[in-house]
Amino acid sequence: MKIQKSFSDENLGAIYVVPTPIGNLEDITFRALNTLKDVSIIAAEDTRNTKKLLNHFEINVPLISYHEHNKLSREEKLLERVRKGESIAIVSDAGMPAISDPGYELVRSAIEEELKVVVLPGANAALCALVGSGLSTNEFYFYGFLPRKKKDKEAELERLKYIQASLLFYESPYRIKETLLTMHKVLGNRQIAIARELTKRFEEFTRGSVEELIEWANQNEQKGEFCLVVAGNDAEEEETEIWWKDLTIMEHVNYYIHKSQLSSKEAIKQVATDRNMPKREIYQAYHVD
Repeated sequence: MKIQKSFSDENLGAIYVVPTPIGNLEDITFRALNTLKDVSIIAAEDTRNTKKLLNHFEINVPLISYHEHNKLSREEKLLERVRKGESIAIVSDAGMPAISDPGYELVRSAIEEELKVVVLPGANAALCALVGSGLSTNEFYFYGFLPRKKKDKEAELERLKYIQASLLFYESPYRIKETLLTMHKVLGNRQIAIARELTKRFEEFTRGSVEELIEWANQNEQKGEFCLVVAGNDAEEEETEIWWKDLTIMEHVNYYIHKSQLSSKEAIKQVATDRNMPKREIYQAYHVD
């Protein structure tokens, strides 16, 4: 067990996870600005993009790139600075680092070494989209970007289709039509909301059924970044969540392998979701027991 008291010793080095605006620059917090001014260096997903933000707020702190392609090689250099007592900030291009952006690996490694990690609150596109969607906020499941390949996308949606919580996705304008068609095929004609260009001048919410939004996507040019909020499985209308109750775990996994054409790995993930059990237990029952 490890306990971190984030503000017990201000002289220790730390990694500050700093959210940045997702569009409107006024959404940055005073604390975020002060943190960015006080750290020794800022690790940025795109230094050119972050430089514009820093220039706007007259912040002169050195930048170092930290993105999907160099995050592992950069990690040791950043951790070494924290070990020496420096404080560093990590930012993404927009929103909260480590959420569909680099950052998780650095945070994990710092925690393993018992280095201090302080996460600041701030802008997040998925939560803005959820609250503005009009769909249930009691429970939600954040997924992020679905796989690009159609077969992999279908497999992931098949895994998620019985979840009763609202489902949150990110998508690019180039794949939104195909993603909506795949959702209709796998999830059915559920209620859905698409939030586009959140916090920016052309912010737009489009709400309706999946079929209605497919028609909308076909009739309108798609621009900007998208957040999709999809209604969860309605268990009161469809008792699909218990269709497997008389199956053994072996039979349940084999159903997805043969009926849905999933790999054994994906089938095990889906069965774990259906039964609300750890994947390792399903794996043990399927491969060992």
